Amino acid sequence: MPDETLAEFLNRSCQCIAVDRQKLERSLASGFGEPGYYARLRESHPNLLADFPIFVAREHIAAMQAVIDAIEHVVSLESYREAVLAWAPAIARHAGASHGVFFGYDFHLTTDGPRLIEVNTNAGGALLLQHVAAAQQACCREVGDFFPGPNGIEDMEQVFVDMFRDELRAQRTDDELDCVAIVDEEPQAQYLSPEFELFREMFASHGIEAIIADPRDFELQDNRLITDGRTVDLVYNRLTDFYLESPACATLREACESGAAVFTPSPRDHALYANKRNLSVLSDADALRNMGVPDDVFQTLSVAVPRTVLVSADDATALWAERRHLFFKPVSGYGSRGTYKGAKLTKKTWLSILQSDYVAQALVPPGERLLITDGAMQAFKVDIRCYVYRGEIQLLGARIYRGQTTNFRTDGGGLAAVFTTP
Repeated sequence: MPDETLAEFLNRSCQCIAVDRQKLERSLASGFGEPGYYARLRESHPNLLADFPIFVAREHIAAMQAVIDAIEHVVSLESYREAVLAWAPAIARHAGASHGVFFGYDFHLTTDGPRLIEVNTNAGGALLLQHVAAAQQACCREVGDFFPGPNGIEDMEQVFVDMFRDELRAQRTDDELDCVAIVDEEPQAQYLSPEFELFREMFASHGIEAIIADPRDFELQDNRLITDGRTVDLVYNRLTDFYLESPACATLREACESGAAVFTPSPRDHALYANKRNLSVLSDADALRNMGVPDDVFQTLSVAVPRTVLVSADDATALWAERRHLFFKPVSGYGSRGTYKGAKLTKKTWLSILQSDYVAQALVPPGERLLITDGAMQAFKVDIRCYVYRGEIQLLGARIYRGQTTNFRTDGGGLAAVFTTP
């Protein structure tokens, strides 16, 4: 049976492979350094971790890597950088040498191959997915063909730690990584706050202190960024204030601009890769041609990036007429907030979109995973996320959901492991 056909078959029919909850309990207890954590996590975050994996054909993974390679080429072009930095705040033009950790390239898999939905520069979930994948076992020969075998959490964590060390050395050649600040607004209130704790334990196991902090918790002293009495070498930036514009981020903004600490991902990373306006360039044939993009890169992007346009009042009539074939996203949005499937738009919401800053993207239905829930077979939607560093896929994950967006409210849904052939 061809690889792709087998992947589709397993996504439709495989119900027997699932998370070994006792194994996941032991894995998370080790990761958090705290026994019984999985039970508490299931109570506080019942729809965070999915029980069932997603199967992805090897050729789809190769196609996703080709898209990532194509975008890396475009980002390297000075003409592209000038175009996208022109609509970003001034801090994004502050050149840094870091590359940006945990880029998230989100795809929908179609019968014609993967389609890029968006790029994120502070994609969460990677450490949690490692534990979910490690707790699943092959149940039959067909699944065994996809199952990657023993999942080396410690090996993958070493890759991640080395990545953060590389980020520091890219900007400070001779420095050692001693203290990392994991930063988000009110971090303990964030839905993925359990992952912050996993990161802290991961860093500690490699001799690196990690402090989970709110942006208000910092001060600058002699061009050193200080929190909790410690000098911070590197800020692992999980903020959705991508350009550090709020008053709460004033100290961090100054530290970023002065080089008091290395920021990853940085405002520049977001401007070059993840600003949703950029999709209007990456899907515009004329713009790509004018930038001198080679034919192979052009062909890859023209197929894989759904046509995306900036929403403006001038195009309101045409966009409204085509709305059933479009998906609307706020330029500064994140986590599916403020997104709308065009078919469900009301006139009132449409008027609000026209007064805001949005893009309209050609609608690409997500993939499907059939699972038995409540005694009946149900179709779940699937997004595939590639966790990427320096243009290379480090890890694959998926989000299983029902409804319009990935919202971690679906019973049986959540972050899911991805299996593929060796």
